Amino acid sequence: MIHLPFRFLSAQSSQSESVSSETPFSTNKKTSRVNWILGLLCAGWAGTLISCSTSDTVSTLGDWTVKSELEGVARYGAASFVSGNIAYMGTGADASNNRLKDFWAYDPSRNAWTQKADFGGAARNIGVGFAVGTKGYIGTGINANGDRLKDFWEYNTATNTWKQVTDFGGTARQGAIAFAIGTKGYVGTGFDGNYLKDIWSYDPTANAWTKVASYGGSKRIGAIAFVINNKAYVGTGNNNAIVQKDWYEYDPAQDLWTQKADFTTDQSTIARSNGIGFSINGLGYIVTGDGTTSTKDVWEYNPSADTWTTRGVFEGATRSYGVGFAIGNKGYVTTGRNGTSPLDDLWDFDPTVAQVQ
Repeated sequence: MIHLPFRFLSAQSSQSESVSSETPFSTNKKTSRVNWILGLLCAGWAGTLISCSTSDTVSTLGDWTVKSELEGVARYGAASFVSGNIAYMGTGADASNNRLKDFWAYDPSRNAWTQKADFGGAARNIGVGFAVGTKGYIGTGINANGDRLKDFWEYNTATNTWKQVTDFGGTARQGAIAFAIGTKGYVGTGFDGNYLKDIWSYDPTANAWTKVASYGGSKRIGAIAFVINNKAYVGTGNNNAIVQKDWYEYDPAQDLWTQKADFTTDQSTIARSNGIGFSINGLGYIVTGDGTTSTKDVWEYNPSADTWTTRGVFEGATRSYGVGFAIGNKGYVTTGRNGTSPLDDLWDFDPTVAQVQ
């Protein structure tokens, strides 16, 4: 079989990847139409002398759409969780660095924000959140006096009420990570005056924290975490002013951390801290953050292949300390800080639609 060098037109990426067959019809953009025509030519040739190797195609998948902006004030360092098909987000700090405790729900089916009962604890930013079933949990962070916190609060999505639960098992801290797997939440890493790598699990039924295996890499603040198939993936962040690129998988069934492929490419290191992560349909995504190179890039992690692939660029403003979540087949990025300016915009990400700039 003869392989003719062939590339779909791309506005962004040179990463090798096949383009989905639904992609040409999912946008009205010029490049997509051209890709579709070239794709037909490719298919036609395939039955004669020439095949179009998938390793020679160029991925442009992954497009962003602006959605309804947060109705509360712009902020950075908010905490969030998803319960059902609703995202909940609150706390954070405004442009004057005033800590906040207002709390909001975003429903993607209506593209609408609804204000909920204020967060039950003290106003704060750079805390964490996770959800187990219909209950959400927010804790840690920094209050208006600059004190680090370790209290934790449970939000009942059915009754719109807050209840204080057992304090976080580790030290009071900021910039930690949080995720939930099964019936438990997990919180760890961060900064309590020193960089940290301890990890704790929270059992809502027992209302108790238990220390589990510490993070597999070095201590850090501002890392990213997401969950795929009952395993957590954690990496990036900042350790003693050095941005990190290592990447680890946590299996709670074995209480075991396993090192995976670094968050990097052959061409450059793209380590960062205070970025945003979420997972969709078995794949993880990392967006924005404070790095040594452009931080509007979007990266997809495939845990089955243990590989990283570029997915175009984030179309909103570069930011750090933003919030990310996934609902259904889309990821979302909102709030954060561009320089010293807090943000209130919201974007959704569809990994199946081609991006054209």
